[in-house]
Amino acid sequence: MEVFIAQLLNGLSLGSMYVLLVLGFNLMLLVAKIIQFAYPHLVVLSMYVCWGMLKYTSNVFLVILASIGSCIAINIATEPIFRLLAKRHGLDINVSFVVSMSMTLVITDIMSHLLNYGFPIAFPSKWIGKSVIGFGLITFSSGQAYALFGGIAAVLAFFYLLYRTRQGRVLRAISENSLLSSIIGIPTIKTRVISYAIAGLLGGLTAIMLSKMLGSASPALGDFVGMKIIATSIVAGLGNLKGGLVCGLLLGITESMAIGYLPGSWSNAISFMMMLIVMLIKPEGLFGIKA
Repeated sequence: MEVFIAQLLNGLSLGSMYVLLVLGFNLMLLVAKIIQFAYPHLVVLSMYVCWGMLKYTSNVFLVILASIGSCIAINIATEPIFRLLAKRHGLDINVSFVVSMSMTLVITDIMSHLLNYGFPIAFPSKWIGKSVIGFGLITFSSGQAYALFGGIAAVLAFFYLLYRTRQGRVLRAISENSLLSSIIGIPTIKTRVISYAIAGLLGGLTAIMLSKMLGSASPALGDFVGMKIIATSIVAGLGNLKGGLVCGLLLGITESMAIGYLPGSWSNAISFMMMLIVMLIKPEGLFGIKA
């Protein structure tokens, strides 16, 4: 039972990070009509910004501000590129996917050659924190606590914004029909930029919590996380926010249980096995495609 509880806590912490990434990914898919495969790589780059700031200052507020601000700024900076593509090729999701793949290569090369001489980064122990719960085999670090409770707070705030505010109604209107929204006077370009900013905010928060939970990062982490986010989105149904919430948590718990109970390293294959099974049985995803 102790092993089960320990792995469940680990899975919930990891799953909450998957949920935030899937929400940011799907938000841009719904509102901006793009598949931003480079999104997880931007999150990892923000982890590098966090690490760099920790080397030069002990001011936690500045570190958090730099990490979140960099993710928002870089994500918004990509918006004109996708807008230009939309003018030339229409809202072709496949074109955006190819361009975003190119962005992943650029971001990965920057981290591999220009940051920390290409070596993985390690966050200081004072940033990661110590265990807050230790009982038998059950250990729950402060980093996992930040990931779990911070993730819950961010998800609740996101859905409150989406379903309880005027801006949320505007975002949902454009996701349903961008042409009709522009006809009735909704500023579509401004709203798309806002969706990039919200996704960047979610990404920056995720970068902070991942840095505390994992304690390290490398250029390959973006590819590792990115493939899982794509797989989770497909399993849930592309663009389905509520489905992404459920499947993100499910993936985190499943991977954690696989680590605890299965021999070998099965955790990396879990998401792709889930994607394969779902695509064979229900190609539109468990909760249906919303994009």
